[in-house]
Amino acid sequence: MEKFRTDEIQNHCDLLRQWLAPSSVRVELNKKGFHREVTTTVEFRSKELSSVKVLLIHRWPRDVYVDPYQLASLSDQNNWKILLDSAIDLEVPAHKASGFVTYVYPFSTGPTSKLFKVTIPIHGRYHKPSFDGKMLKSVDIEVPELLLRSEKCAQLSSLEPHTVVDAPCTASNSSTCSWVKVKPQQDLNPVSFQLPVGDGSLVAHVCGGTLLVTMICCVALSKYMWKHQVI
Repeated sequence: MEKFRTDEIQNHCDLLRQWLAPSSVRVELNKKGFHREVTTTVEFRSKELSSVKVLLIHRWPRDVYVDPYQLASLSDQNNWKILLDSAIDLEVPAHKASGFVTYVYPFSTGPTSKLFKVTIPIHGRYHKPSFDGKMLKSVDIEVPELLLRSEKCAQLSSLEPHTVVDAPCTASNSSTCSWVKVKPQQDLNPVSFQLPVGDGSLVAHVCGGTLLVTMICCVALSKYMWKHQVI
């Protein structure tokens, strides 16, 4: 019985090794302006295998943020769940924000699919005004890491030279598990887009104009209240 169990575990580890063959990972950037969509498409070369869990780790720059409430509604409509590594402040500008990580868990009711897509909406943060004449800020979105694990393969050390890392087991973040990192078919460059930046040389003019308009409105409102005896 013990030998049968050992052979079964080894069989699952061998099948998991097949899934670790270089896979196709593509990242596309859709929409324009401050509100974009990042679509990651993963295609495995191996045959279907039940019990394999898939994890995508996105490491986002501080120039963008995700809306947790929007993601929650989307995950209810799609067959994936998402976990954030920290709280997201939707209001702070880029220079006061920090980068963050999302863990995306695609799931299926049947055998793990050879092809799946995950679309995550992201939003650009406002940046400090520029004083060097550059009116656009370039933002790089890195290709996510692709990780796999199988609960029926506990001997991940046998999968060397593949890298084994620790990450949350599920989107509930109740515990961590060992995952194996999948090497992509080729090195992929980040996808980039640009966000508009305010002109710092106009700050004094804008502030002065705003103050002048505010004073004019206050004077006009005061005269109206005095004339009509509005208390």
